[in-house]
Amino acid sequence: MEREFMEFDVVIVGAGPSGLAAAIKLRQLAIESDKELMVCVVEKGSEVGAHILSGAVIEPTALNELIPDWEEKGAPLNTKVTGDSIYLMKNEEKATKIPNFFVPKTMHNDGNYIISLGNLCRWLAEQAEALGVEIFPGFAASEVLYNDDGSVKGIATGDMGIGRDGEKKDGYMPGMELHAKYTLFGEGCRGHLGKELIAKFNLDEGKEPQHYGIGIKELWKIPAEQHHEGLVVHTAGWPLSESGSAGGGFLYHIEDNQVAVGLITDLSYSNPHVSPFHEFQRYKHQKVIKQYLEGGERISYGARALTKGGLQSQPKMSFPGGLLIGDNAGTLNFAKIKGTHTAMKSGIIAAETIMAAFGGNRANDELAEYEANYKASWAWRELHQQRNFGPAQHKWGNFLGSAYAFIDLNIFNGKLPWTLSDPKPDYAQMKPADQCKKIDYPKPDGKLSFDKLSSVFVSNTNHEEDQPVHLKLQDDSIPIEVNLEKYDEPAQRYCPAGVYEVVRDDDGNNPKFVINAQNCVHCKTCDIKDPSQNITWVAPEGAGGPNYPNM
Repeated sequence: MEREFMEFDVVIVGAGPSGLAAAIKLRQLAIESDKELMVCVVEKGSEVGAHILSGAVIEPTALNELIPDWEEKGAPLNTKVTGDSIYLMKNEEKATKIPNFFVPKTMHNDGNYIISLGNLCRWLAEQAEALGVEIFPGFAASEVLYNDDGSVKGIATGDMGIGRDGEKKDGYMPGMELHAKYTLFGEGCRGHLGKELIAKFNLDEGKEPQHYGIGIKELWKIPAEQHHEGLVVHTAGWPLSESGSAGGGFLYHIEDNQVAVGLITDLSYSNPHVSPFHEFQRYKHQKVIKQYLEGGERISYGARALTKGGLQSQPKMSFPGGLLIGDNAGTLNFAKIKGTHTAMKSGIIAAETIMAAFGGNRANDELAEYEANYKASWAWRELHQQRNFGPAQHKWGNFLGSAYAFIDLNIFNGKLPWTLSDPKPDYAQMKPADQCKKIDYPKPDGKLSFDKLSSVFVSNTNHEEDQPVHLKLQDDSIPIEVNLEKYDEPAQRYCPAGVYEVVRDDDGNNPKFVINAQNCVHCKTCDIKDPSQNITWVAPEGAGGPNYPNM
């Protein structure tokens, strides 16, 4: 059965903030110039927003540009930030509140909003559809299509109804080819098609390795007397400091007596015994965080990786036939712990660049001018100003790195005449297990802390079990013969969803590596942190994965 195809002017992969902003801007410009323009967005989640997870505090800069009357149109920016608190945590009981004067100015949140990014994307999708954008949720872009000259032709969605054995099942449906004059890849962090394009076109040539964190988040309903709508709490230090790991936590008070609580663990950690999931469970027992959560109810759970390398790690975004946008290109501003506004701006610039190209009757060529357009924007200037924040954190740790950031940003406004380097990839930071202290994590109490499987349950994760495993091993022997022997197979711990296990027989012998792919929450951490770089994450059958309601 041959694949059918559809023709569009622009195909966009991913209904996240960058992709939807690009779609909206394309149609706005087409309507203004009275031009026909067919724009399509494909989204692997069961609905728009199903796979979207972020803290999230949003700076509305890009939204103001894209839809100036967003408030009148009902955008779900319901909770304005009313207060900022930053703590340096020393242990489970002790924490020091940092005076605002000493906080890097990028972390101040005046004029920002606490939101559900998933709900914002749902609203953006409504605006896009009202402008004539076609959105196809539940269809995973599984393959990049190329023209004979090597330029990108579009994408193909994955086949539906393939069994784990690779054979077609009764309900088999071949994927659809979507052809375009230009294709935008806004898959989010570590997109598997973006990864292919970066390698094929050498887009990372001359760049430093991308750096990542794993963000784990829960949504809680808490007692009214413990709720302070609009309060933003950020933390550094404990519990990650005990293993010499970097990262930080957050707790955001949103509307309806709800809080979003989470921990970002920098994936540059070196101790293979570290479990970001269990570090987060410990985090909730810290006195500052515990005071808000006690007596509350956990509503949802999720995890995703985030790019934090900054400009030094940002690949070239253009290639023949398309562009990388948003977190697929590493546009997150780690100094602000925000990426929605910069991701949206990258999509807006992409749309403007494409429309100018269409004015010259161009198609499927390289939009080389995108780089100049991007560098002329406030998004690039912002990332350039704050380019040294991440490397400083890696080089000197949270405390001294933040002290450097205070001097760099608050005093010199990011104009110090050097750019710090961070050349070692995250996976290569891992040390052999026998050189590191083992960590004995406490058992969850079922009130503040929980186990992985019950957490995956409240993420509403579901996959069709009889389908090919979407976590591909280049060499089946490496997990046991290399990773278990040298690193005590860290996949058992860095995965926040219990996907990877090492099981043994009754005598404790004959270890076997097991992949529970149906648990996967699509965070991509395995693709990033595996010390042997043996795991490749690819998109499973469309509509599979988590189904986040308000994350």
